[in-house]
Amino acid sequence: MASTHLLGFSLLHRRSAPQTLTRKPYPHSPNLTLPLRHPLRSTINIPLRPRSRTPRSPTISMSYNPTPATDRLISAVAYFLPFFNGLQYGRFLFAQYPTLGVAFEPILPLLSLYRSVPYASFVAFFALYLGVVRNPGLSRYVRFNAMQAVVLDVLLVVPLLLQRIFNPGRGGIGFKLMVMSHNAIFVFIVFCFVYSLVYSILGRTPHLPFVADAAGRQL
Repeated sequence: MASTHLLGFSLLHRRSAPQTLTRKPYPHSPNLTLPLRHPLRSTINIPLRPRSRTPRSPTISMSYNPTPATDRLISAVAYFLPFFNGLQYGRFLFAQYPTLGVAFEPILPLLSLYRSVPYASFVAFFALYLGVVRNPGLSRYVRFNAMQAVVLDVLLVVPLLLQRIFNPGRGGIGFKLMVMSHNAIFVFIVFCFVYSLVYSILGRTPHLPFVADAAGRQL
């Protein structure tokens, strides 16, 4: 009887005693820490590129070599040869417009000196061709301008030869055509002279129509 009471008391004591629950660690790794990752970082891999330096463009120094003054002077003087020989084509314009001669008064002393020398046209022609064009010691700039002047002077002889061959006379359609052609040649010669003279003084290369190609092939 007494043993029965002791057994019941022990069972009652076991039921009423509080039970302490302990968390069991992870079976395979007792001290494992799981780091939390950002969802975007786990899916997006953004490579880090180093800052690229902008390459500096190298400084290019361009040297400008102007045309020497002697080359400009020789080139400018060379064009006086066809200009002086072409003034004879303007006699009809000078007779029709006397005031036109006022524009040519500054060059009258040079023209008088040029015509006072016997055979000045032939001497100047061969001196320019042999002494300048065929001189390898001079620059191509000078030789080209001198060759243009020589070619232009040769072309001025062609109308005179045609005039002597056909002999248009003093009236009629032939005479009118001769006057018109002389006036056109004179205007063309004056234009070529002014254009070439200005370009030669500035140190630039003048390219005369119908003349530059022929002059370039001779060099």
